[in-house]
Amino acid sequence: MSFSALQLHPTLLATLDSLDYKTPTPIQKQAIPLILEGQDVVAAAQTGTGKTAAFCLPLLQNLTKGRRGPANSVRCLILAPTRELAAQIGDSVRTYSNDLNLRSQTVYGGVQLYPQVNGLKRGADILVATPGRLMDLVQQEAVHFTHLESLVLDEADRMLDLGFEKSLNELLTLIPKNRQTLMFSATYSNHIRKLAKLWLSNPSEVAVNKNNQVANTVRHQLYPVDKARKGELLAELLDRQHWEQALIFAKTKRGADEVTEILQSQGFSAAAIHGDKSQPIRLSTLEKFKSGKLAYLVATDIAARGLDIQNLPVVINLDLPHVAEDYIHRIGRTGRAGQEGRAVSLVCADEVESLQAIEALLKTRISRKEIPGFEPDHRVPDSHPRSQKKSPKSTKPTNQTKSNKHKVVLEKPDVTEGPGLRSSPFTKLTTKK
Repeated sequence: MSFSALQLHPTLLATLDSLDYKTPTPIQKQAIPLILEGQDVVAAAQTGTGKTAAFCLPLLQNLTKGRRGPANSVRCLILAPTRELAAQIGDSVRTYSNDLNLRSQTVYGGVQLYPQVNGLKRGADILVATPGRLMDLVQQEAVHFTHLESLVLDEADRMLDLGFEKSLNELLTLIPKNRQTLMFSATYSNHIRKLAKLWLSNPSEVAVNKNNQVANTVRHQLYPVDKARKGELLAELLDRQHWEQALIFAKTKRGADEVTEILQSQGFSAAAIHGDKSQPIRLSTLEKFKSGKLAYLVATDIAARGLDIQNLPVVINLDLPHVAEDYIHRIGRTGRAGQEGRAVSLVCADEVESLQAIEALLKTRISRKEIPGFEPDHRVPDSHPRSQKKSPKSTKPTNQTKSNKHKVVLEKPDVTEGPGLRSSPFTKLTTKK
């Protein structure tokens, strides 16, 4: 099937041809006709399958049939949970609508409010926003919804995780009931179904994958290691494997900064992004990584959802996520669009419960490999269902003197970007060489 078979506008077809989009993906085949008909849609598809184009293309076509409203009005609102994802969607909207007479704007926090207020004075056909900044604009009376025709909730479950439920409830009282609403997500949980009942009217359901399914092009690998040596092992793996690029996930902001310092001290091209970084720095760092100017990006879970990084060979979990489903979102940055990818995790004994939850979700045991010289003193118990529940005696330290070298430290999580997590930062080491 070609995009022309989906009855898309000739101008959109020409744009897709210039972008070398050959054939629609399964989610695009199913969702685009429904959206063109004006139906509400709940759609789930694993990351890297073209969800953004699946809702952007038909919405843009529908917008060409009407006229822009008065000052400060919005015809189509797209909500995204993080600034990075909002910026990426905004870029896609501008690319797809380049030859259409449509005005778009992207707004998010971390930058000055008033330039965004001024930008909305002429109104917008499409507004891409994060919930928090959108409600700031509402309070400033900088945006009105009386002419709203369509609403998209992208990664809605993540919005709830980040504490935006109050903002969403306020928004629901402000927007017209007579609208088209779309909900797109990488997962299709019961929470999403309940949310859909509140926001959508008799929606069509589209799903091209099983719930929480991982792309079969991703190969998983686990390296057992003591917590204190994670940074050192990471540098060793990067030196051995010669990965041109890697996205590295840390559980906390401090952990991201510490491992970045270790990598930089070893001569690696590395930088960190998290909630304490200013938004211009975050966007600039991410753009360098996407363009290949930066080899290794260390991030908290602000980079776990929706970001499209072309040909990323590997995702590395310096720390396992607290929630098993977040493992799927993290590794969804690799193995996209049918390409091969790798998901590498450095796991210490403290993380065995998280590992068990992830393997239960994947319905498989992740292959383990110990690196000579990095064998852990505190063994990671076998998480296979058939293994004995008791941890081997070798997991206990032979020295009975208590040491706080491996003490779990409680640190304030990256609350500006995600739910509260119990951190397990590794101890900073003087690396070898």
